[in-house]
Amino acid sequence: MPAPTQALELENFLPYRLSILAQIVSEALHDRYVEPFGLSVTQWRVMAALGRFAPLTASDIGQRIVMDKVAVSRAVAGLMKRRLIERATDQADRRRAELRLSARGRAMHARIVPIALAYEKRLYEALRPEERRSFDEQTERLFAHARSLRGD
Repeated sequence: MPAPTQALELENFLPYRLSILAQIVSEALHDRYVEPFGLSVTQWRVMAALGRFAPLTASDIGQRIVMDKVAVSRAVAGLMKRRLIERATDQADRRRAELRLSARGRAMHARIVPIALAYEKRLYEALRPEERRSFDEQTERLFAHARSLRGD
């Protein structure tokens, strides 16, 4: 077997580092809302998207939270069963179903948002204000560039 021409140092590989950071942050935030609210990460992301952008179709949600249709569909089904979201048929296009938070869902969302924002604030404490601004700018550039590379 030929030796690789260059080694992949996983611990320094940006995609790996971003993935691990995202996983750690997601799990830490999830730990704050799983017990009191009984939501999975995907369910919370669906609720967060609906809390910000409703009404949305399941497909719209998947695009917003960058998650596959099956995961979104399962999350939506679970949230519907708990009566946290509502589905309404679009009158202009009956094949299209729009989703929004129910009154119960809005109440739960209103309780989770401060928890999420407090966690974000604590996470950002690792950065000085100028580092945060720089991080935010660099992150936006990386998002845009990653999207353009995906289209290649």
